[in-house]
Amino acid sequence: MSFAETFKALSDPARREILLMLRGGKMSAGEIGSHFDMTGATVSYHLSVLKKADLVYETKQKNFVFYELNTSVFEEIMLWFAQFKGENGDENK
Repeated sequence: MSFAETFKALSDPARREILLMLRGGKMSAGEIGSHFDMTGATVSYHLSVLKKADLVYETKQKNFVFYELNTSVFEEIMLWFAQFKGENGDENK
């Protein structure tokens, strides 16, 4: 995972919405696409960007592809952000 790819993926509101939807568990591409007014190709592009950034991963079951959050990447991002916090929670030090 590169932070550049992660932040690029997070920069788009549609991709952030997809991530929020996936908090509830895995969803198929069709289920995800039904929440948006965009073509299937556009939804596929957004999912591809999220996969490239390792924010989601896919599993195939029969004729369906399901997407799920990769929480370990979010944990890594949070750890990276935490380094900017001052000791004992004091950000002004």
